[in-house]
Amino acid sequence: MAILERTDWTAIAVALGSNLGNCVQHLQQAIAQLAALPSIRRLQVSPVYQTPPVGPPQPDYYNACAIAETCLAPHDLLQQLQAIEAAAGRERLQHWGPRTLDLDLLLYGDRQIQTPDLTVPHPYLTQRAFVLIPLAAIAPDWVEPVTGEAIATLAQRLDSTGIERLGSMEALAESP
Repeated sequence: MAILERTDWTAIAVALGSNLGNCVQHLQQAIAQLAALPSIRRLQVSPVYQTPPVGPPQPDYYNACAIAETCLAPHDLLQQLQAIEAAAGRERLQHWGPRTLDLDLLLYGDRQIQTPDLTVPHPYLTQRAFVLIPLAAIAPDWVEPVTGEAIATLAQRLDSTGIERLGSMEALAESP
């Protein structure tokens, strides 16, 4: 794993989603695992939103976003995210199908990356209200590097029908 020098930290944005099992618990565990990584610091998490699914018929999603800084190279960060998904029982059975946990690397600083296994910014970032709305809650002024527009501006353009703010991760954890 290529760890950058500890003085070389990069801002990142990660989308979190779950629609199978105990969704809040899956999201909480993912956040805890991210926070526990020595290669992650300054982690902030958006409120959680319930959103309609994209793709085949399936339950609604619980979505959130996290921003942080990392000293990992992009592909190494992707491997860490996929390991957290696997620990939550993520199976890749159907494109856009239901899942216990989905972690997507949305932004890696202002870099644009195009490889067979990683595209940053995330290719659907500007088209998905279920990602932009939570991200705008914690990083409204972050400039998306392809469009050159702020996340909040991009979020305002999208239809948010069916997206319901449920509250903070902490508040949901305390709910019966």
